[in-house]
Amino acid sequence: MTAKELRELVGRNIAKARKRLNLTQSELAEQLKCSNNFVALLETGDRAPSFETLAKLSKVLKVKVQKFFE
Repeated sequence: MTAKELRELVGRNIAKARKRLNLTQSELAEQLKCSNNFVALLETGDRAPSFETLAKLSKVLKVKVQKFFE
């Protein structure tokens, strides 16, 4: 798996978890204290989340970090 494919996988799983909680990208961004654009970039795989961001996403979206990689 390439780095791009891994970013896309993580992004898809972030989007799935967000939608499962019926959150908009804007609402998720507000909870993460980041921009809507950053959330969109994560979900499309154009940006890779840091460990700190993964931890925040895990808490807000109520999933274990490893779920983003499955």
